[in-house]
Amino acid sequence: MNRESTFPTSGPLAGLRVIEMAGIGPGPFACMLLSDLGAEVVRIDRNDAKLGDQFDIVGRGRKTVLLDLKNQADVEKVLELVSEADILVEGFRPGVMERLGLGPADVEKRNPKLVYGRMTGWGQDGPLAQAAGHDINYIAISGALASIGEAGRAPVPPLNLVGDYGGGSLYLVVGILAAVFEAQRSGKGQVVDAAICDGAVSLTSLFHTQLLRGHYVEKKASNMLAGGAPYYKSYETSDGEYISVGPIEPKFFALLCEKLDVPAELRKSQNDRAKWSALEAHFAETFRTKSRSHWCELLEGTDACFAPVLTLSEAGNHPHLQYRKSFVSVGGVQQPAPAPRFSRTPSAVQGPAPKESVNPADLLEAWRELSRT
Repeated sequence: MNRESTFPTSGPLAGLRVIEMAGIGPGPFACMLLSDLGAEVVRIDRNDAKLGDQFDIVGRGRKTVLLDLKNQADVEKVLELVSEADILVEGFRPGVMERLGLGPADVEKRNPKLVYGRMTGWGQDGPLAQAAGHDINYIAISGALASIGEAGRAPVPPLNLVGDYGGGSLYLVVGILAAVFEAQRSGKGQVVDAAICDGAVSLTSLFHTQLLRGHYVEKKASNMLAGGAPYYKSYETSDGEYISVGPIEPKFFALLCEKLDVPAELRKSQNDRAKWSALEAHFAETFRTKSRSHWCELLEGTDACFAPVLTLSEAGNHPHLQYRKSFVSVGGVQQPAPAPRFSRTPSAVQGPAPKESVNPADLLEAWRELSRT
């Protein structure tokens, strides 16, 4: 896009304008990603919202407008901003935006080319559309949760990475960018109905393939990628830390066995489920004999498919992530860097979460002035 921004931006989405209706969960994370990629994101928040949280990483790189959407004059201000924007993102229950006078039909009258991103757990319609829910519920109904965890114990939610952020935010961003691309050709916007349950189902595609082929066992800790295989697990070390191994390919498995001096009778047991328990016991006993740092020295950087299991606070100190600059400092706060990377239009964090709001009239005038130039 040729349009300039009122916000100093870099990245492939520079010039793209996003209106974000303040919310929680996957919507804000999606808007963080859009901002990191260069889009100008303006968050519409409640007029009593508290700003200036320097540790609000997900809220970084925005401008904030404080409004009372129960006030028709403030709703009109949103519609005026929408008229100059490319994207609107909201994460309310179905029908809320319509009741505010900001639904798809309302904004289409002001901006027919606007892409309207809707982020919910259950989707805009269906028997559960109006029900409350959270990440764990959406991945539970999708089939993803059932296989995560130890055998004989309740399933364990994988943080909110599979539902909110994986099945929600990432699919919303993909859908929005696809709709923006299409709108540039057709001149027409559309609604992107991003439901976490839909995205989570999509993420299970590989396992549906395995199920259809008869290779997937619907029990926890019974499948290779779910902790069933002894060569694709985490193991405790002598100092109470953990390491991970994942040599799926036979030659990589053979290398791990060589490094760990695995007995000859177990080296041929990679695909023999009858011997998995014995192989796992050997790995567990071996890894418990030395510290995590010892195993890093022996295995890290080899084709044995090894990595230490690091905590969030440890990750930023790992040499590889330091070399990759996977973390950046924004206002003195270390946080994850934008991803992915671009050779010609590099992404960048556009600043911390805002400390103060901006006047919507000033922002609108600046946008219109840029449109005239």
